[in-house]
Amino acid sequence: MTAPFRFPRFFVTSPSPCPYLPGKLERKVFTELNGPNAVELNDALGRIGFRRSQNVAYRPSCLHCSACISVRVVANKFVPNASQKKTLRRHADLEVTACKPWATEEQFDLLRRYLAARHPTGGMADMDEHDYADMVQHSSVDSYVVEYRESSVDGRPGKLVGACLTDRQADGLSMIYSFFDASEEARPGLGTFIILDHIQRAAHVGLPYVYLGYWVEGAKRMEYKMRFQPLERLGPEGWSRFEGTQMAMPEAQLALL
Repeated sequence: MTAPFRFPRFFVTSPSPCPYLPGKLERKVFTELNGPNAVELNDALGRIGFRRSQNVAYRPSCLHCSACISVRVVANKFVPNASQKKTLRRHADLEVTACKPWATEEQFDLLRRYLAARHPTGGMADMDEHDYADMVQHSSVDSYVVEYRESSVDGRPGKLVGACLTDRQADGLSMIYSFFDASEEARPGLGTFIILDHIQRAAHVGLPYVYLGYWVEGAKRMEYKMRFQPLERLGPEGWSRFEGTQMAMPEAQLALL
């Protein structure tokens, strides 16, 4: 006889400055992911807009604001546009491996360089090796790190240029956090390629969706998500097609993603 499923207890954080919209305060509702039902709970919460961080599932619960919108790509209906096809060809030589969720020095070094280039004042800027290990290794669900490397030389692994901490859920892949070589001399469009690779991976194994987290209207760093169509958004009536109100981005800016 199995133990009965326990309804999770939810908690709410104190308001703090919003990282996306200046002058706004954010608040989150969260619950722990532990015990024998952690995988099923994470799957169920993922379908209603929760995200995972270590052994916690959370979603925004802000007073007087609902700007954060959960979005997911419909993987089996996705067709890359001309620019995305070019990105796929540009990075086709990369060796891609899904690794067990174990933090490495090489990954952490790449993360530090990525944060310094893209998010020097962000909430993760002060992350140390222990913080990174906690982010990767403290998971009670089906997680792995997808590594993107240049071609191997003499049997040795090539240079690590990208990585993504990813959860496999019952209905798709959830991209928890991706990072890559963002230096000026690096491969352009590498961030876009990592998303495209996840869409292809999901479709290949019959998973219908790739979860991209939250889209926030007015937050420029979220605009790139609108380029992966068909995209769905989570609203009061459930998931529905979402094309958004994105303005066209200059090619030079697209190349940075």
